[in-house]
Amino acid sequence: MSAAPTLYILYNADASVMGKLSYGYKKLTNKDKDKPTCAACDITHGGLSLDETPQWKAAKKDLTESGAVKDVKQFHRDELDQETKGFVQSQGLQFPMVLAQNEGSGLRSVMSSEELATFKGDPQTFVTKIREQLGGNQST
Repeated sequence: MSAAPTLYILYNADASVMGKLSYGYKKLTNKDKDKPTCAACDITHGGLSLDETPQWKAAKKDLTESGAVKDVKQFHRDELDQETKGFVQSQGLQFPMVLAQNEGSGLRSVMSSEELATFKGDPQTFVTKIREQLGGNQST
């Protein structure tokens, strides 16, 4: 069995102050509950909070301690390195999304913005689906 991948959660928001304000405005004015502004933000931060939710912290810990993933890294659009930006652009992917990368391998998409939206901000449902996507059913 290959080593567990690193999981990359890419937000549909920028890390700058203006980016956070812009995201907050879009979040508050979004009328389409089936297409959230940033479904990844909803899962990890509960929407508008700047802090991760306790539920997400527990889910992330479960993913890493169980060996389902090596690490979970979270980035805003304006924090991406050139390799990740290039991959996202070359694949025509839309933010937010989840990527994975095994050591010595390239990035791969494991969850789209549409899939993330189906979890309605629930970290545990996200973890269950990630385990299925990655082919591992380890749990603590």
